[in-house]
Amino acid sequence: MRRLLPVFVLLMLLVGAILPTTIALAQAKLSTTNTKARHLFEKAQEQAKERDFTKALETLSILNDKFPSQGEPFLLKGSLLKAMGENQAAFEAYRAGLAILPPSATRYADYYTLGELAMTFGDYKTASTGYKNYVKMAPKGQRNVSRAQRQLKNCEFALKAIANPVGMSPERLGEPLNTFRYQYFPALTADNRFLLYTIQDAGDENLFVAKRNDDGSFGQPVSISPLINTQYKEGASTISGDGKTLVFTSCDRPGSVGSCDLYISRRTGNNWSKPQNLGRNVNSPEWDSQPTLSADGRTLYYTSTRRGGQGQEDIYVTTLQPDDKWSVARNLGEPVNTPGKDMAPFIHASGTTLYYVTDGLVGMGGLDVYRCEMQAPGRWSEPRNLGYPLNTFENEASLFITSDNRRGFCSRSRATEPGVKQERDRPVELFGFEVPAEVRARETSTYTQGRVFDATTKKPLRADVQLYDLQTDELVQYVTSDSESGDYTVVLNEGRQYAMYAVADKYLMKSLSFDYTDKRRFDPLTLDIYLEPVRAGRSIVLNNLFFDTNQYDLKPKSRTELNRLIQFMRQYKDIEVEISGHTDDVGADSDNMVLSQNRAKAVYNYLVANEVKASRLRFKGYGETKPLQPNDSDTHRQQNRRIEFRIL
Repeated sequence: MRRLLPVFVLLMLLVGAILPTTIALAQAKLSTTNTKARHLFEKAQEQAKERDFTKALETLSILNDKFPSQGEPFLLKGSLLKAMGENQAAFEAYRAGLAILPPSATRYADYYTLGELAMTFGDYKTASTGYKNYVKMAPKGQRNVSRAQRQLKNCEFALKAIANPVGMSPERLGEPLNTFRYQYFPALTADNRFLLYTIQDAGDENLFVAKRNDDGSFGQPVSISPLINTQYKEGASTISGDGKTLVFTSCDRPGSVGSCDLYISRRTGNNWSKPQNLGRNVNSPEWDSQPTLSADGRTLYYTSTRRGGQGQEDIYVTTLQPDDKWSVARNLGEPVNTPGKDMAPFIHASGTTLYYVTDGLVGMGGLDVYRCEMQAPGRWSEPRNLGYPLNTFENEASLFITSDNRRGFCSRSRATEPGVKQERDRPVELFGFEVPAEVRARETSTYTQGRVFDATTKKPLRADVQLYDLQTDELVQYVTSDSESGDYTVVLNEGRQYAMYAVADKYLMKSLSFDYTDKRRFDPLTLDIYLEPVRAGRSIVLNNLFFDTNQYDLKPKSRTELNRLIQFMRQYKDIEVEISGHTDDVGADSDNMVLSQNRAKAVYNYLVANEVKASRLRFKGYGETKPLQPNDSDTHRQQNRRIEFRIL
């Protein structure tokens, strides 16, 4: 999404960057006394001074063929080729010339150039030799010494990484994907049904979506919406786990805050809303792009070049507040952000693992992908390089890993076509890979999805669906079901126990429980939810109240459910309710009656202790007299052991 300089400007900058070397070589002399060799070299030097690089190269090629033991002609040839953007040939010429010539401090700049060129082609051994000679021979105070020392560390890391690969190389995705010359920034919904990515065609950027077929392949990609794709460029996008919230980058739109801003759109039914600028709490007068949303669409990470950061590009985070406004963006700080370029963040659906690319850490030499884990809110672990072959000598771009940690997607620019020399001219394509264990997010995720209905009319309902971690009483996800279809999707993490609530105005809340502490059961769920109107005689089962066997003391993880009941009673101030206790048929009838009575009373006492008027509450134990299911299995008995909440 960053605006590129015109090609001719880049070429002129490149020529200017090597001009001192070219002039120095144009003044160099051959070590041989052969008159013909000297004549050819002087002729090439003169042609180079006159900026007739083509003729100079022709002369130097003749000289190389007839006098291959002379190193200086190779260096002059390399400098001219580099000026013309012929980096592969320039690398070969520098390598040949410096292999012939004895070590000399007068050629310290050539050693550095060799190292830089070797890095661009992944020849880490040659690069290491070039950088070592440069560091050894460069005059004191040379500005590139620190970079060369850093590149030496990258060479050492890269050679070890290549010798110890992590997983298999990503493979190019087949048709109907990759049908444009440029496609990048892949992202999927939590159920992996929809693939969102950016395409560039005829200089314009747009967002496309491909739906997964029953056989696992992707269908024909289509434009996401005419409201999203416009005459302006739209790219670098992200989508929430339920596929209902879209954030994307667009540049130079009327009313924008900076050069490139982030915009948001929400889907109702099959229609996307008109995009809205995320405003000055999120966007800056600079460049803001490359967003990634948490599964519930309420936390947003992105890249920005705004002032006050730690490097050239930094990663920032903002959250959606209860008033539906985004918080002032915060720099993630160390150890995520570095003095280098920190870009293209991706937050896994679990919300606990962040991936991003940076050149500010030791790696393969360019932009590498790293992962770090959330240790506490706002605190991240030290980033870890994903290793080879996900990282290579090329600059890596965006990465996406599915919620189940099985499949990864990325975009890559690779020199697959003859004659395509510059990286900016190469096609950018989508790749896929099986995620090795070392690369996976810390927590694997699954999901529950379905529809929310009015229990009486059976019509779809717009409802808030909230997910709480029962161990911490923390709200970890908050989504809204579709007002037209009732659809919802919530992401669940392995190893957690959750309470989920579906809530709508003038309806009883629905209490659901998910226990994924047993890793053997972790498959996606389809679960439709029916909400009862707030009306006399209607009741719900409270599925997140917990007692030890034959005990009536509420366990600490019951507090989430109890606090939701308090909220309900405060919202509907005129209703009165009965809290009823029920058991299975295990044990004596009289014992079960007492136990059910005491458990109902425990809930009653908690509510009264938290300022719910006792006059609005009743409690009663029914023992085993009102089973929901026959007491013929452990599952059915568990359903019969319950607390109900009934409106009087």
